[in-house]
Amino acid sequence: MQDKFINSAMNYTGSKYRLLPQIFPLFPDKFIKFVDLFAGGAVVSANVSLFYQNFVEQVVANDLNKKVIDFYQFLSSIDNDELMGKLEKIIEQYEFSDTAKNGYGFYGLNSSDGVGSFNKEKYVQLRSDYNAGKFQGDDEQIAFYLLVIFGFNNQIRFNSKGEFNLPVGKRDFNLAMRKKLREFQFVLKQADYKFFSKDFRDIEEFDKETFIYCDPPYRITLASYNENGVWGLQDDLDLFAYLDKVDKVGAKFALSNVVLHKNQENLELIKWSTKYHFHILDYDYNNSNYQSKAKKSSTIEVLITNY
Repeated sequence: MQDKFINSAMNYTGSKYRLLPQIFPLFPDKFIKFVDLFAGGAVVSANVSLFYQNFVEQVVANDLNKKVIDFYQFLSSIDNDELMGKLEKIIEQYEFSDTAKNGYGFYGLNSSDGVGSFNKEKYVQLRSDYNAGKFQGDDEQIAFYLLVIFGFNNQIRFNSKGEFNLPVGKRDFNLAMRKKLREFQFVLKQADYKFFSKDFRDIEEFDKETFIYCDPPYRITLASYNENGVWGLQDDLDLFAYLDKVDKVGAKFALSNVVLHKNQENLELIKWSTKYHFHILDYDYNNSNYQSKAKKSSTIEVLITNY
């Protein structure tokens, strides 16, 4: 079943790609509007627009990271041939490696070691130019994406000054990355998307025919997005209140979260969830109840639904 899903063009922390075979069977049979409240890599949004295209009329993708949302907006509006041409132009301008065309041997390197040593100085220059604001319009989006592609583990990281600050990575714009981008962009262009970069509390795009999916930062984990207190207890409580409001309107929601991580429990989440339906998720696809799973697991991920 995993082969049927597409992956995001962005390698995002906490991606639900591996859990889609478990999450999607728990989604409602039908809904008119889909809201991805914490879109991240938008892998859920993309696959909803792919698998539910016969009746979903609109997909709303929201995330606080405006750089990412702007990039999705860009992908949804540009032709793929034009996109690839712009990517190739900047790759050639900075003289990055192109293993999709030349292979690794051309650069005296191999796939195990990667091309980081060849691209390091070129990457630092691209990053410096990007942070200095030298790119405008479409080229700004292209440069951002190439920093992710050529960056460490294809991740996204900005410092407190708003500067992209990842070091160079081992990979380049290889065949696998090209395939992911092509498939991801195709889906974004097929559906009626609306893109927002708002605090979730300000998203009111829902009615009785809406399904809202939430994959917020997990308060009890140590992921990079909450290292500096970006997401705390009050955020959890506000999200619970928001979803209670969604429920009262008659809309449907599904919330991904973690109730146990390294002996820490999200007691507030567990208490709040008792009024709804509680589904245990498992990377090994084993079904069990919370108590028995807790005895043998350091992390328990769940999906909470109001239907």
